[in-house]
Amino acid sequence: MIEPPQTPPRRLLLAGHGDIARRLEALLPGGVETFRASRASGFDFDRPETLAGLAARVGAQTAVLHSAPPQNAGATDTRTANLLAALDQGPILPSRLVYIGTSGVYGDCAGALVDETRAVQPQTERAQRRADAERQLLAWGAARGVPVVVLRAPGIYAADRLPLARLAQGTPVLADQDDVYTNHIHAEDLARICLAALAVTAPAGIYNASDDSEIRMGAWFDLVAERHRLPRPPRIRRAEAQARIPAALLSFMGESRRLLNAKMKRELGVQLLYPTVYQGVPATAAKGGAA
Repeated sequence: MIEPPQTPPRRLLLAGHGDIARRLEALLPGGVETFRASRASGFDFDRPETLAGLAARVGAQTAVLHSAPPQNAGATDTRTANLLAALDQGPILPSRLVYIGTSGVYGDCAGALVDETRAVQPQTERAQRRADAERQLLAWGAARGVPVVVLRAPGIYAADRLPLARLAQGTPVLADQDDVYTNHIHAEDLARICLAALAVTAPAGIYNASDDSEIRMGAWFDLVAERHRLPRPPRIRRAEAQARIPAALLSFMGESRRLLNAKMKRELGVQLLYPTVYQGVPATAAKGGAA
């Protein structure tokens, strides 16, 4: 697969060091200097005093990948606020900042096709915190002349990030007449989208970081079950769901949308390794599939 040439930053500060950041590190060309800012390295985004030395890590041509999730409560993202305040303390600002956000900021779109021009309407506190993080980052970048890229990622999956525990437990999903559209991106593709967004010439802005799948949630669970020789989940009507489906999963079943990714492909030059979940879900899973 031939992709447009990309010019990576000379230095990269990883604000958060989870699965996608680790996959991104494996893709970086030689010569890119990286620095990890995470709890494991002594940086806690809930404790601003631990971030005092962060700005000193920002030198010429240093980009930031912000993948740290918000805290677990509240309508604002205090971790993003603490990160930006720390970056403001240095003599040099980052050359660009890329944020891995969520498509959940759109809220329920009743199955409509959704591009980046659609207004956000977060319906859960989790999504409200993500929308707040976007507002903070875009305002900060505009005020300081720092290009900011927001990647609105949907459900991230990989061989070790599949709902195998829920399938094994027999957790129901909605019947066809009540089902919702769900969106996905393979973890490896998301890491490659981050790499493209970090390129020196990548246009700033908001991008739907989604694959080409157009699939309902029940069909998604059926696909994973079939590929792993597990029983398909039972289907129930929405009226029964509150009593039988965990609240966290049920919240996703209250939102339906179909993400459009043309802007990502056109402006970031991304070519997906796994265009749909049918190419991305393996026939066998690595141990420890996510619940």
